[in-house]
Amino acid sequence: MSGKIYWILSDHLHETHLKDFNPSCDVVFMCEFNEDLIPVKHHKKKLVLVISGMRHFARTLIDKKYTVHYVRLDDPDHSHSIELELKKVLQKHPDHQLHVGMPSYYGLKETLKDLQLPISIVDNPQFLSTPDEFSSWSENYKVLRMEYFYRKMRVKYGILMDDQHPVGGKWNYDAENRKPPNEGLDSPPPLQINKDDITLEVIQLVNDKFKDHFGDADDFHYAVTRDDAIRVLKHFIQQSLPLFGDYQDAMIKDNVWMYHSHISFYLNCGLLSPIECIETAEEAFEKDHAPIAAVEGFIRQVLGWREFIRGIYWLKMPEYEHLNALNANHSLPQFYWDANTKMNCIKDAVETTHKNAYAHHIQRLMITGNYALLTGIAPKAINEWYWIVYADAYHWVELPNVIGMATFSDGGVLASKPYAASGSYINKMSNYCKSCHYDIKLKHGEKACPFNYLYWSFIQKNQALLEGNPRMKFVFNQLKKLKNLPEILESAETFIKTNHPK
Repeated sequence: MSGKIYWILSDHLHETHLKDFNPSCDVVFMCEFNEDLIPVKHHKKKLVLVISGMRHFARTLIDKKYTVHYVRLDDPDHSHSIELELKKVLQKHPDHQLHVGMPSYYGLKETLKDLQLPISIVDNPQFLSTPDEFSSWSENYKVLRMEYFYRKMRVKYGILMDDQHPVGGKWNYDAENRKPPNEGLDSPPPLQINKDDITLEVIQLVNDKFKDHFGDADDFHYAVTRDDAIRVLKHFIQQSLPLFGDYQDAMIKDNVWMYHSHISFYLNCGLLSPIECIETAEEAFEKDHAPIAAVEGFIRQVLGWREFIRGIYWLKMPEYEHLNALNANHSLPQFYWDANTKMNCIKDAVETTHKNAYAHHIQRLMITGNYALLTGIAPKAINEWYWIVYADAYHWVELPNVIGMATFSDGGVLASKPYAASGSYINKMSNYCKSCHYDIKLKHGEKACPFNYLYWSFIQKNQALLEGNPRMKFVFNQLKKLKNLPEILESAETFIKTNHPK
């Protein structure tokens, strides 16, 4: 009997991929293969999350009477070849058509197209817009900005809308958010999930097969089932959403979790759907559990930024991956791997990344990303680092955030200006500087905060490229008035030579 083979990739762990499944003739195919799991040497915790998530999802489908053909990474007859494993399942079901959702990695999509097998690549239902929809929208704008796409998506789905107008009269409540951390701020701990036998088995597998990967696998407490991912979402809504807006950009040493949701792990692998996260947050506002500023800020990240970033990825690839508008070519310093640095902010961000495969978005953008921007780390090197170290990093989301947002390598396709900052921003939004080896008040010299002299060195070096940007006018006026500029530039040059050998 003819039917369909539904191929579920490692980040497609949601039953919406199977909405047309016919139990009388269709088959689910799942395979743990390296081209999907490790295009780069992912953090061990990400591998545990993904592989355990796959195995739990398969068990759920089997319990629901789906016919599932599953190939484990450690199966003795595993060929470790996409083409061979697909041919095997097609040989077992010769009259079936193979269906797969859009991969999250452009390279994998191209590989599938080159296989010369009967594969139908369909839209990924884990997103609220399609690449074609985004492409059509983009044709109406000379400059693409998330805010306008976000408004379109709000209207399309009727989220926080009063007829055709935004609830509260404003689309964006950023002005009421993003406060510095209060002294003694005590955020609620994240919900931790106990490991079951499947996860323990996967941890052993990862420790055996991926010994040389970044991080460790043992202290694992993330959700690997849909039910537990929903528990994490509800915990965030109840415990953290009311203050999420206030402290979404705040940083506190040794407190990586803050008031963040930590659901990007589950959104990006499919255990949660974006619309359920959005509607759950909207319901919290309607029930007066959380203020509009916090709820709108959270929804904007999911409905606006997440969808916009994916749209940019598929619109601009494959050229986008190779952009380097600022001609950055320095190496990635060793302290991105071992945290062996006296810069307190980077040390904390890297240490928590190594431990958790997670750091929140401001640590990524304004600490490790800002440093990469200011020192001119080559886009290829910093892109690979982000893709490796974070459990929620997939190519579609990592690449535009790094190329467009963190390093401005696309020259302004994604962001209207570089997100460059001196140590004063870090001092304002964190408590890192109070216990740092370096002095935040100094702009040059051995004791000066490196972010201070690196910032002005970056501005001076890129003046020809950036001074025409209206959002940079104030900065270049400051540069003209800056005292001790030669000493500042000398400190930056010495630092970069020491930490970024060619």
